[in-house]
Amino acid sequence: MTTLPGPGDAFPAFTLETPDGGTVSLADFKGEKLAVFFYPKDDTPGCTTENKDFSALKDQFAAAGTALLGVSKDPPAKHAKFAAKHDLTVPLASDSEEGGLSDALGIWTEKQNYGRTYMGMVRTTYLVGPDGTIAQVWNKVKVKGHAEAVLAAAAAL
Repeated sequence: MTTLPGPGDAFPAFTLETPDGGTVSLADFKGEKLAVFFYPKDDTPGCTTENKDFSALKDQFAAAGTALLGVSKDPPAKHAKFAAKHDLTVPLASDSEEGGLSDALGIWTEKQNYGRTYMGMVRTTYLVGPDGTIAQVWNKVKVKGHAEAVLAAAAAL
C-alpha cells in the first residue's frame, strides 16, 4: 500500500481545466496559501452545501491570504452550470477522468453504496502553504462546519 501525501509533503503539481476554458495550476498559487477541496459531484446536496459554505467565506479566506479551489471530476461545462445555478464564487476545476490529481493523492477510490461498487471521490481538503507543502489534510470530510474549520487553520498558518 502506498503512503498518501500528508503534512510536510509537497502538494503534487497540477494543471486542471476551468469552466471558462482556461486552466489553473499549482504554480498560479506560488507564494500564497491554497485550500483545495475535493468533492464527489456537482449539484448533489452535500457538494452544493460545501461549495456554498466556501463561497460564503471567500472574502475571509482572502483576508487570511488563502486562495480557494474546488475540484471534482465533473466536466468544465457542468461546473459552469453548477456555479451559475448556486451563485458560487469559489473557482472550480475539473480533474482528469484518468490519472488525475485525485488519483495521485489517493482520494479517487473504490466506494460502495447500497451494495454497488464504483469509483468515486473521497471528500478531502488540503491546506497548502506558500512553499507548496501540505500544511493540513481533512479526510472523509463531514460538510457541516468544515469550511469554517479550514478557514481557522488557514488563518493560523
